[in-house]
Amino acid sequence: MVLGSHSGRIRALIDPSGRKVKSAGPSDPVEILGLSGVPSAGDVLVAVSDERKARQIAQMRLEREKAKVKTAERITLEGLHRQIESGEIKELRLVLKADVQGSVEALTESLERLSTEEVKLKVIHASVGAINESDVMLASASNAIVIGFNVKAEPKAASQAQANGVDVRYYNVIYEVINDVRAALAGLLAPEIRETTLGRAQVRQIFVISKLGPIAGSLVQEGKIVRNAKVRVRRGDTIVGEGTVTSLKRFKDDVREVASGLECGIGVDAVKGIQPGDILEVYATEEVARTL
Repeated sequence: MVLGSHSGRIRALIDPSGRKVKSAGPSDPVEILGLSGVPSAGDVLVAVSDERKARQIAQMRLEREKAKVKTAERITLEGLHRQIESGEIKELRLVLKADVQGSVEALTESLERLSTEEVKLKVIHASVGAINESDVMLASASNAIVIGFNVKAEPKAASQAQANGVDVRYYNVIYEVINDVRAALAGLLAPEIRETTLGRAQVRQIFVISKLGPIAGSLVQEGKIVRNAKVRVRRGDTIVGEGTVTSLKRFKDDVREVASGLECGIGVDAVKGIQPGDILEVYATEEVARTL
């Protein structure tokens, strides 16, 4: 027989009362002994002519499952943001193993609910039992992280994971799984750019200083003007350009900042045609990590 990516010969059929039976018909619940591993809920059992053919079919299914996703650089929860921020694809893949089917289903549902349009989470395989070599092979081929809930990796699987750089995580509390994965996914979100207005100045006249070029003689109306800060030029309700405060003078002196109520000379790069009456709005930006 073949069941999912597992195969075997039926050694025994056990009914709900614990008795061995010789056969089971439609809708008869039975336990089957003889499989090479623990299948997933929903897998369909298929009878084949011999055990060798069953093993071949099971192996083909496993290879097909691994081929669904391409090989990529090894990924870890800690390094997830750094490894993916340079690419277009933002997806976290997981191989999930747990002690009982109820935990598998609860974790899969809870984890997949963390997906958004911007950041995707995909459980590529979820089943009951210890983490085995097949799980590690799949994770390695698909660039996935292995989550073990109330289960550990078999010795050979643990060695294989270490050799191939596969990140294997162990948990026994569901909310800890969710919290760790949520934090990793949040790292994939593009950071929010938060802007703070530093000050505004009105341009009174334009004059030229050798080596510096056009300088906007201005009166600081509020806040302060800071050298090297970002600046946008407003003309009425229109933004006519954006640049950087490349020079800042108070009379003949170079200064770092000029406070409200004082006059100064402001040099702005990347913006041409600044006119008297324009408003120079100086601001700073910072990247703020977003959360799911």
